This record gives sequence, C-alpha cells and structure tokens, in this order.
Amino acid sequence: MSAVIALVGRPNTGKSTLFNRLIGKRKAIESNIPGTTRDRLYESFFYAGHKTLLVDTGGIELDNTGDIEADVQEQSKLAIEGADLIFFLVDVKEELTSEDFHAADLLRRSKKPVILIANKCDNPSLGDDRFNLYELGFGEPIAVSALHAGGLDHLEKLTNKELETLGLPADDSENDEFKDHIKIAFLGRPNVGKSTMVNALFGKKRVVVSDVPGTTRDAAEVPFVYDDKDYLLIDTAGVRRRGKIEKGIEKYSILRTMQSISQADVCVLMLDFETGIANQDCHVSQYILEERKGLIIVVNKVDLESGDIRESLTNNFIGKLKHRMAYVPWAPVVFSSAKERKNIFQILNLAAEISNERVKEVSQEDLNVWLDIVLTKHPPRGRKGKREFSVLSVKQIGSGPPSFEFECVWPEIMHFSYARFLENELRSQFGFTGTPVHLKFKKAKFKAIR
Repeated sequence: MSAVIALVGRPNTGKSTLFNRLIGKRKAIESNIPGTTRDRLYESFFYAGHKTLLVDTGGIELDNTGDIEADVQEQSKLAIEGADLIFFLVDVKEELTSEDFHAADLLRRSKKPVILIANKCDNPSLGDDRFNLYELGFGEPIAVSALHAGGLDHLEKLTNKELETLGLPADDSENDEFKDHIKIAFLGRPNVGKSTMVNALFGKKRVVVSDVPGTTRDAAEVPFVYDDKDYLLIDTAGVRRRGKIEKGIEKYSILRTMQSISQADVCVLMLDFETGIANQDCHVSQYILEERKGLIIVVNKVDLESGDIRESLTNNFIGKLKHRMAYVPWAPVVFSSAKERKNIFQILNLAAEISNERVKEVSQEDLNVWLDIVLTKHPPRGRKGKREFSVLSVKQIGSGPPSFEFECVWPEIMHFSYARFLENELRSQFGFTGTPVHLKFKKAKFKAIR
C-alpha cells in the first residue's frame, strides 16, 4: 500500500509549486491566480522512505459563490478523507486569514495527522515570523520555500517519522505504482462529457463536472479496478482550436493534455453526438496517431435523441466518421451516454483488448507464411527505369505499438498504396484492433538475383 499525502490549504499558498518540487517535474499548473487547481492531481513516487501517492487539491475557501467552486471544495474534502497524512500549507508572507482557520478546522475534524508548512520562506528572516502560526493548533510549523527548495530535507525527515508512526511499510526501492495499469486518457473538445464519463464509470463524483466549458484544467489521474484489471483513468482539459486557446493557464492545460497522450496506452477521443465532428477532433486524432497510441472513438450524448431518429443519426454519424477520419479505420467506435451510463463499460473492455493488441508479438514463421500469401495475392508493383521494387522479407522489430520491418529492393519507388495494402493484410490476419501498426521499409544490402 502506498502512503497517501494530500496538500491542503487556501488558494495561492504554493501547493502546486510544492507538488511539482516534490515529484521532480512540472505536472500541476503553477499560477499566481487563486483557484488554478480544480481537480485532485495524483502522482506516485518514492518519498521519505515510502512508496507515496501525492495529491494536490484546489484551495479551500469560505466564499463558494458558484457551482464549480463548491465542487472544488468537495474534491478537497474527499482528498482529506482519503489521505494518510496532510501537508497543511500557509503563506508565511501574509497574515492568517479566515480561510486558513476554516481549513484548520476541517483538518482537526478529519482527525488525520497534519504537518503544518510555512511556505514561501524565501529568506531566513521570514522563517522567524512563524510564531503566529501556532494559533492554528498544529504545533511548530516547518519553514519551507517550495520555489527555491528550502527546508525540504527537514520536511522529508518529519514525513518519514509520521509515516512510520502510522505503521505504513517502508520500501527501499523506487517503484511506479501504476506501471502495470492500463492507462486511458479521455480527450475531446470542452464540454463534450469527459469528466461526466469518468464519474459515470465510478458511479460517483471523482472529478469536477460543470456545464461551463473548460472546467477541467489539469489532467486528473484516477486509479481504478474493473473486472480484476487495473486501470488509470486520465481526465484531461478540453482541447480547443489554436485560435481559441487563451494565454496563460489554458495554454498550459493544453500542454498537460498532450503530455497525457504521451503517457497513455489507450486514448478515448470523445465526440458530441449532437454537434458532430469538428476539425479540432480530427487534429487530436492525428496527434494520437503520431504518438502511436491506441484509440477508441466514443460518441457521447446519444440520450439526446431516441427511436428511429437516433438510428438514422447514428448511421449518418458513422458515414461522416468514415469520411473525416479515414486514416484510422481500425479504431473501434462506441455510441454512449455518460449521463445514462449506457455502453460506458464497453470502453474499459475495449481498452483492455487494445492494451493486449499493442504488445502482441507474431512469430517469424507465421510472418514468413503470411508474406508468401500476400505477395502471391498482390505482387509488388513499382518501376523506374531499370529499377524495380520488390519485398524480400519481413520481421517484427517491436511492440507497443506493433512494428514491422520489410527488407526491400528499391523501397524508395514503392507506391504509398502498397504500404497501406500490407498494413490492411497484417490486420486482417493478426488483428491489432484499436492500435496503430508501424511499418518500416528497409533497403536490402544486396541486389536480388533475377
């Protein structure tokens, strides 16, 4: 079991900066704008002698004037409930506020162990002004500068002591807790239903849901077990057209989305049944293809239509998909309703299948037989002067995704349609559902004997 540590505090106390500093990479969005972090962010890493799951949360405030802000508070409270240890951050540069005392009250009621962190101690004199923090009731605060990495050794030692007191087992090796999980990234335009889909899979709220486009800013990672298989669901910020992307926070959200594609095994591209296929949907699918990730196309919100109208619109939608995304004919399509939880678990079943297909290996004997049949069925064509294209052999050179190398004579004059033919024949014989197949054409080191 990993030790779960939650970073808690009012907005703009440096929680995301400390989160990034501890995990050693910029994952949480850092900004001077209060309320930047809305969902819980997770990162598994080795810390203080223990396997640790670090959780960043949105700031705790008293004035919750909107639905989104109320949901942020709910997410923070859920993180507190699920944590073994709390890092309570306050800004040493500012006087204590009602939000600080409100957060302290929540933590006392949780009865969880708390380490009080006086953040932003960027120079030694600020650390001397911590006496007023005793009013929060958590003992002596630790002076830390998340920005400049000051005081982190002391924090790590105290964390190790607290975790050992809790009886959590230490580990002397660094492990990726989610290494064997099937990682699924949910992608799509803002307000297409990504967060609603993740919540529907769990049967409860795990990420913030709102009708306001752009609610999700960070990529929220949620571990999950279904049908005895481990999954990591990644709910990402909605991707808009480049011209629609605002400077600042939203720009960095898009970067997190692209990073999520790189980290995922399978990407779920969600489309809106009512609004259809946008150019941006095609751009995202092409990026997924470039990253060579598994792909499932989910058409959400089918509950908005019913009966014969739904069937007619479904057939029409499939026709548009074949036309607009003809470059990914191997991607399975699921028509679903996150709101009514219709066909949602089919996504997980497909993801598990695709995950297996991505690491499938074909024996050399089977490949040799396959190539003989294919070359007889459709001999390679391509001639330029005295040069004539031909295929000599094939072998698998990798997986995740499956990669094959063809040894050829004059591959540079091969027509692009023949590569597509070979891929289609590979899929017809060996499957590779939902995953791209990479073909490499290598020039033979010797000339074929004629």
